[in-house]
Amino acid sequence: MKFFQAASRWSRNHKFFLTSFGVLAGGGSSLIYALEQSIHASNDAAHVAKQKWNHNGWFDTLDHASVRRGWEVYKNVCAACHSIEYLAYRELVGVCLTEDEAKAEAAEQMIDDGPDETGAMYKRPGKLSDIIPKPYPNEEAGRYANGGAYPPDLTYITQARIDGENYIFALLTGYMDPPAGISLAENQHYNPYFPGGAIGMAQALYDEIIEYGDGTPATQSQCAKDVITFLKWCAEPEHDTRKLFAMKAFTILGVLNLVVWYLHRHYWSVLKSRKILQSPKSLFKK
Repeated sequence: MKFFQAASRWSRNHKFFLTSFGVLAGGGSSLIYALEQSIHASNDAAHVAKQKWNHNGWFDTLDHASVRRGWEVYKNVCAACHSIEYLAYRELVGVCLTEDEAKAEAAEQMIDDGPDETGAMYKRPGKLSDIIPKPYPNEEAGRYANGGAYPPDLTYITQARIDGENYIFALLTGYMDPPAGISLAENQHYNPYFPGGAIGMAQALYDEIIEYGDGTPATQSQCAKDVITFLKWCAEPEHDTRKLFAMKAFTILGVLNLVVWYLHRHYWSVLKSRKILQSPKSLFKK
């Protein structure tokens, strides 16, 4: 009630400004929403189904067993074409591998280094501080090996695609024979979840394509789920820590809110409950 009484005393210019601001804000939001929907509507790819991911809740963490299995899928299947060039071997320690395992895997790679004292470049075994090497030395080599299509880097792929994990899962498990009336060029494959349907990447995941170290059945959907969870960790290695800090912050703020509420009532109760008596001057004269 007090708000409406105060609003009734606002000047005409003030009301005009607030009304104009509300109309512009609402119109701008509606325009952005309409443009986004038009982009989705113009996409000729199939609708992506929503999957239930273990890490999607506000306080849910990544499935770290799945992250470790996802590293196995990436290393044995995806690494032949796709890079994760923003990830170093040391970041795998304690997440996917032990320190000794990470050192051993890094040492299997020959890394370009130098120059030495003679000015020549040389190769050396990898170290924990090295970035995981790319499968191709440059983009041209990657396109030549893949019929003109360049495999994207996967470090932040879950953040770089609309509907992230759901889209990648549908893409990895959605290969099929092209329907009647659709012809594909050489080295192209049909996937209804890829814009246009024709994709240069062949189907990569099959049942039992690898053998998991922990004995988990390596079905196609399991491999897809695990590698996507691993890529989610690659894009957001701070995922679990961020949610842990959020839980702590909400807890502390909740306690502080109760303290502030109590202090507010304690200090203002006297002022809010007092009564002010006004006596006319005529009473004092009498």
